[in-house]
Amino acid sequence: MRILSTSLLALVTAVGAASADGYKLIKTIPVPGDGGWDYCSVDAAGRRVYVSHGNQVDVIDADADSVAGTITGLSGVHGIAVAADLGRGFISNGRGNNVTVFDLKTLKPIGDPVATGKNPDCIIYDPSSKRVFAFNGRDSSASVIDAAESKVLGTIDLGGKPEFAASDGAGGVFVNLEDKNTVVKLDPMKMTVLERWPLDPGEGPSAMAIDAKNHRLFIGCHNKMMVVLNTETGKVVDHQPIGQGVDAAAFDPETGMAYCSCGDGTVTVVHEDGPDKYSVAETVMTKARSRTMTLDPKTHDIFLPSADFPAGGGRSPVSGTFALLRFSKG
Repeated sequence: MRILSTSLLALVTAVGAASADGYKLIKTIPVPGDGGWDYCSVDAAGRRVYVSHGNQVDVIDADADSVAGTITGLSGVHGIAVAADLGRGFISNGRGNNVTVFDLKTLKPIGDPVATGKNPDCIIYDPSSKRVFAFNGRDSSASVIDAAESKVLGTIDLGGKPEFAASDGAGGVFVNLEDKNTVVKLDPMKMTVLERWPLDPGEGPSAMAIDAKNHRLFIGCHNKMMVVLNTETGKVVDHQPIGQGVDAAAFDPETGMAYCSCGDGTVTVVHEDGPDKYSVAETVMTKARSRTMTLDPKTHDIFLPSADFPAGGGRSPVSGTFALLRFSKG
């Protein structure tokens, strides 16, 4: 029998302690239909989880853990943004090069899709400007949409491939440039680039979440690292290890926990010990390829889309296995 080193034994002990009172799978919510997926997002007030799913968006009741509706007629869905104050939602159609606007109550489309740049991917709503930002992967740009009027107001040249974005709700919009290892800060009203901040030692920034109160960004990078960035100075203040293949991040302002979900079947949970001090609280074992995630700030639960895949690999999910996984703490 091989004897564990002191450091490895400490790691095993820490993981065991975390798992005892950490996040556990409490519900697997079956979702009809086949195809891949990308972003998912929570409307905490409306108690709904929106899940991209091929050419549709599945709408899950966040309290009943059941399918509440489906938004169809889409084209290569990537992201969903919710403007709760306006009663509207926005869906980026990567293959359609446009954004679908829908009513949050009826789930019905409002008007015709809004044309954007090529391959809109990440999409967010900025409540301070009441504008929607659709980030176009092939154009290296952001299309700025008046959320109330469903009208494009302008396009911002980003100078790199956008991946994930966040708003501080106070006049700042931030986006990762995956191919530049950079975060860009935008002025949502002037529609201009204000700052460009390097993320060294982070490489391949993908996921992003924000602590607006303490002015911190949590950026999941493909070199298995969460980088913490000060949004006032642009300085990297800390970094913590995460899993392989990160694609989503979240932050819970009530608990001070930041999350990164990865394709290797893990979610790393990092505790905000202080504005410039962080530590890994636990590593949640999820499911391979469940790389995207959203957090419900009301329950503090996390949701991850998932599916089974053929033995030995394969890009297409096994038919009839798509589901939303719900993890709860304690």
